[in-house]
Amino acid sequence: MVARTRREPLSRELVLSAAVALVDTDGLQALTMRRLAAELGVEAMSLYHHLPGKNGLLDGLVETVIGEIDVAMGHLPDAAADQDWRVAVRQRCLVAREVMLRHPWAPPLFGSRTTIPAGVYLHYEKILATLIAAGFSYHLAHRALHALGSMALGFVQEPFNPAAAADGADVEPSEAELTQMANVLPHLIAMVAAESHTDGAPTLGWCDSQAEFEFTLDLLLDGLARHLG
Repeated sequence: MVARTRREPLSRELVLSAAVALVDTDGLQALTMRRLAAELGVEAMSLYHHLPGKNGLLDGLVETVIGEIDVAMGHLPDAAADQDWRVAVRQRCLVAREVMLRHPWAPPLFGSRTTIPAGVYLHYEKILATLIAAGFSYHLAHRALHALGSMALGFVQEPFNPAAAADGADVEPSEAELTQMANVLPHLIAMVAAESHTDGAPTLGWCDSQAEFEFTLDLLLDGLARHLG
């Protein structure tokens, strides 16, 4: 529980900070305006002065995580004049991933929102600036951003993850359902069985390990380098 030791004036930043702490602990399914107000020791209606309801609160969570990524990027060392652009882009993707791993509920939430925070545009602007400085044309840089996709934000969009973005809950199929699915989708089920991680590797989905993230990222960057050459 987020306990306030003194009566601080409510602000949008304070409410969102408490919301992030709540979701980090109990998941998105636990986040309601009433629960958040209780954590802050205020009436639920007072939150509406700072956030316009649940959708505004969820948008604010995305903004907060993007803000964390921006702060983390600020701690990166200045790029050397002769630094390989792949190193710079790779660092940005991996730093973003560190933030996402602290908030594993964030990737599905990002995919569920209909508004894009200004911080997302600024994040991609900095990656684009790195590519252009390295000699990319805007045409190739556009293709590069498409190829990187959400990896620039530290996660991949997993097509086989049954997570429900609305409440952050995973819907795990039963053993009987898996057996039935194996009769129809033998290769997919075999792949899931082979690739599900139980070794403690950091994940943001059923198969999204750090090694797989970096493998895909390096594959993309090396492929883009060949096109640039």
